[in-house]
Amino acid sequence: MSVASSKGFSLVETMVALGVLVTGVLGAAAVLAAGMQNLSSSPADVVTTQKAAEAMEAVFSARQSGKLTWSQLKNVNGSSGTDNGIFLDGPRPLYLPGADGLVNTADDAVAGLETVQLPGKDQGLNTADDQYVPLTTFTREIQIRDVAGENGQLRSIIVTVKYKNGTTTRTYTLTTYMSSYS
Repeated sequence: MSVASSKGFSLVETMVALGVLVTGVLGAAAVLAAGMQNLSSSPADVVTTQKAAEAMEAVFSARQSGKLTWSQLKNVNGSSGTDNGIFLDGPRPLYLPGADGLVNTADDAVAGLETVQLPGKDQGLNTADDQYVPLTTFTREIQIRDVAGENGQLRSIIVTVKYKNGTTTRTYTLTTYMSSYS
């Protein structure tokens, strides 16, 4: 009496293998989609970091040059509600600096929205086909607060820039401290 052995895969084994394969392919597709979204936000991430750094440098420059006094280096309302500084409270569109040369102050809206210059089809900047894209989805907030226990001689400066990337909002925050002693 001879027992015949069957070779090959059963239907159950084939279905399990297909399930594992489909799970792997869907996982890879999700990773690819997330990577593409991060790649698409890369230029905006660069703009975000630059705009936060520019705002921070403008605050320090205004103090160092004597353009602003120590008492002016605050928010209009701030934490007390009446800080009487020149920097507007809350997130603001990314306007160009106004006549005072500072961003997030009352005279900025007149100067218009900031734009980014992108190369055109020739992939070269400063040519006739360049595109200028307004930064309509970006906001910037500058918070200047006295540090507790320092008798008003030390302030924290927090610059937060946010922008929309598809359905998500991306945020970049830059924090530093400034002393009244230069």
